[in-house]
Amino acid sequence: MTLTGDMLIGASAVRGSAGTQRAFNPSTNAEIAEPIFGLGDAADVERAATLAAAAFDTYRSLPLATRAAFLETIAEKILALGDTLITRAHEESGLPIARLQGERGRTVGQLRLFAKVVRDGHFLKATIDPAQSRRQPLPRADLRLAKLPLGPVAVFGASNFPLAFSVAGGDTAAALAAGAPVIVKAHSAHLGTSELVGRALQQAVQAHGLPEGVFSLLIGAGRQIGEALVAHPAIQAVGFTGSRQGGLALQKIANARHQPIPVYAEMSSINPVFLLPAALAERAESIGKGFAASLALGAGQFCTNPGLVLACDGPGFASFLKATHDALAATPAQTMLTPGIHAVYQTGAQKVGATPGVETAVFGADAGDRPNAAQAALYVTDAARFLATPTLREEMFGPAAIVVRTRDLQEMLQVAEQLEGQLTATLQLGTADHADARRLLPVLERKAGRILVNGFPTGVEVCHAMVHGGPFPSTSNAMFTSVGAESIERFLRPVCYQDLPDALLPAALQQANPLGLWRMVDGALRQP
Repeated sequence: MTLTGDMLIGASAVRGSAGTQRAFNPSTNAEIAEPIFGLGDAADVERAATLAAAAFDTYRSLPLATRAAFLETIAEKILALGDTLITRAHEESGLPIARLQGERGRTVGQLRLFAKVVRDGHFLKATIDPAQSRRQPLPRADLRLAKLPLGPVAVFGASNFPLAFSVAGGDTAAALAAGAPVIVKAHSAHLGTSELVGRALQQAVQAHGLPEGVFSLLIGAGRQIGEALVAHPAIQAVGFTGSRQGGLALQKIANARHQPIPVYAEMSSINPVFLLPAALAERAESIGKGFAASLALGAGQFCTNPGLVLACDGPGFASFLKATHDALAATPAQTMLTPGIHAVYQTGAQKVGATPGVETAVFGADAGDRPNAAQAALYVTDAARFLATPTLREEMFGPAAIVVRTRDLQEMLQVAEQLEGQLTATLQLGTADHADARRLLPVLERKAGRILVNGFPTGVEVCHAMVHGGPFPSTSNAMFTSVGAESIERFLRPVCYQDLPDALLPAALQQANPLGLWRMVDGALRQP
């Protein structure tokens, strides 16, 4: 497939006229010559949004089997891109080939998972409370509930996942599964990758004869396109993964609209790891090695990167630090996604290292003259300094972490209480630590969306039980997940039908149950 640098608005390839931009290779620190991408403007947003609004009622009314097949076709079209997609994503991100192949598998897996979710129909939450005409003192009307899509969704591609959280990633897959058209704003760090996947998605729309407005891909530098997209009245929800500053800016625009809309923003998290005494005494070295591997994975550019360790001083603490030090010292510097991300990481790490009362335990292997290469870093401080220095609780997006030495569990609890909302919290514990863990768990349940034991938070399974979300600022809405089958709930709302004739009801609620759904009838779950 030949790249053109065009936007994809409905069925058309549209050349942006608001300037040009080339893609960038962070490994070579140079622009990629071809193609030159045309940048869109507010008129392009208007065109894409108008098409999406026109497509909405037709798309959401399609048979569930058709919607599911469409998602599966997107997966097939992405796989059909073969090495062309992986090579381009590698050039634009600096991520290893094996990592990108795995990410492609995750992207395809998400689409196929949602195809199953759509086919089984449970997401509709079909609920029936039949009429009770003889009920005293008042009769009850026939009441039936089903969930419907909100409307067209704007999705912002993420820098750190050029496939799994981008054009056909989790937000797009969930919105399309819900029955909502999608307009994607491509991330400027992977323009060619976005066009390739966008064309695969556009082909799937055409293959199923769907309204062209079901999908569009826009390109724009700066904030103009994104702000216009969130502000457009046709857009009914936003999916975003990125910085806290970016997420809050979009939320502000969404809240200022005549009709405010939800922004599901995943923003910042330092994902604390709690090392309890028995675990440290029993296996400090293995914990240190595992932690170092998780911290440095993908140059630390994961939402779930473990950026904070809290450990009680005592047996095993020195062994944990030594094992972590040795592993990170031997970890090669890795190319970061963009020069901007690399610069922010370097500045943040230097700021932490210069903080009074913070010791630099290790700075990883020298990057030499490699551009945009990040060295792993580990810092150590005590609980008093950490609590007195709010900047130490800020996310360092990269392979750096702070170890906080606490005197005892009470001081560890004190630090935990001061943490902001997190995507994850991890407990490393032994059998003798269960009593301490019981004291920590209520705090962690208030602070995090996912709690792990004796593992590390990097690696997010795409399945039914996963929660990839959490209290602010890890996300803008702690009630939802952005990964897994439950993420479809972000783009649905309940509608109740009172005394509608059977022929006018959605198929999910008709008396004959033509979709063969499990339904809640008069408070009891009924088999089809």
